Amino acid sequence: MPSTTSIRQQQPVTVSIVSHGQLDMILPLLEQLDHFSASLLHKVVLTHNLPEPDLLAGRRFGFELQRIHNSAPLGFGANNNQAFKHCESDWFLVLNPDIRFDSEVLGPLIEQADAQAGLLAPRILEPGKTEPEQHRRIITPLEILTRRRPGYPIPSAPDWIPGLFMLFRARAYREIGGFDDRRYFMYGEDFDICARLRLAGWHLQIGEALRVRHEAQRASRSSRRHLYWHVTSLLKLWTSGPFWRLKLARPDQGGG
Repeated sequence: MPSTTSIRQQQPVTVSIVSHGQLDMILPLLEQLDHFSASLLHKVVLTHNLPEPDLLAGRRFGFELQRIHNSAPLGFGANNNQAFKHCESDWFLVLNPDIRFDSEVLGPLIEQADAQAGLLAPRILEPGKTEPEQHRRIITPLEILTRRRPGYPIPSAPDWIPGLFMLFRARAYREIGGFDDRRYFMYGEDFDICARLRLAGWHLQIGEALRVRHEAQRASRSSRRHLYWHVTSLLKLWTSGPFWRLKLARPDQGGG
């Protein structure tokens, strides 16, 4: 296993962050990445999906900041696939603008990675919570209805990792073709890419002792447009080949 020093010398991580007019939210995230992980970062690719005032003018960080300005808005998967074209490092981190770091996470996470780990993540603390979100089971209508009820069987390891923080082995991401941006515009693509990674023989690995915070509420809870994308993406997911291949490979994940 490589030492922390050798990992730092390699600058093994390219980060993708997408702004939907959210630079005020992204600035503290960039400052935290600079403070805790600058020596690990090959570059940060910041995609401006909507026009916005440049709150980063004159700012300097301890890593290369590469900026992409879209002429028209793209979906979650398309934006991150576009960013991946600029990835020359061993690891590719997809990061929500509202993730917050209180300590170094990337180095310890990479140090823990086994040889077949295609996707890594820490545990996520949601707003107002002191314990991390439970691991996710395969999404089904029954799972959605019962996940908050007493007696819900919480898995010891996740069946998928949400798109808030996804640290991909670049080779694995490239091998499966990244996110399916043709089928999914927003929502559902995180489960889909996890399913395709697992079906290709890669593992999902969690740094159980590592924490990051998620500061904002999900837009789909307050926006009709986001709710529409969420519902239609679930319908696309439940009729997809990767979903059914993974579900049939996991007979313990019953429930329609």
